[in-house]
Amino acid sequence: MARDIFHSAVRVALEKEGWTITDDPLTLAFGERKLYVDLAAEKLITAERENRRIAVEVKSFTGRSAMADLERAVGQYVMYTQALSKSAAGRVLYLAIPKEIFAELTKDHVISILSEEMAIRLLVYNAPEQIITKWIG
Repeated sequence: MARDIFHSAVRVALEKEGWTITDDPLTLAFGERKLYVDLAAEKLITAERENRRIAVEVKSFTGRSAMADLERAVGQYVMYTQALSKSAAGRVLYLAIPKEIFAELTKDHVISILSEEMAIRLLVYNAPEQIITKWIG
């Protein structure tokens, strides 16, 4: 299983924000098959006295077309969301995208379609600095 080129950068960014990586990757059942979400993490929210649990699918968008890469990523997101609802209840899925792609897709209103109309949660990252710049959803 090949990792996206920014996998490590997103992992470090999550750890910088206090997340504990619990799975790398997170294995999910999908019928008789297995799916692999890039990362799973949890963080103790002291005010609520409970753990917040997430899964993160990292996308690098290094293909010829950002839209083609996005189509594939959205397909994965849909399948992973379904699998998470069955085997990892309570874990919230985020699609991690580079800040440059976020900026490009924001101009074309694609981000608002993804986040508002399709309810896709996004994590925007800056790979060189290994930081998360935005959480959406």
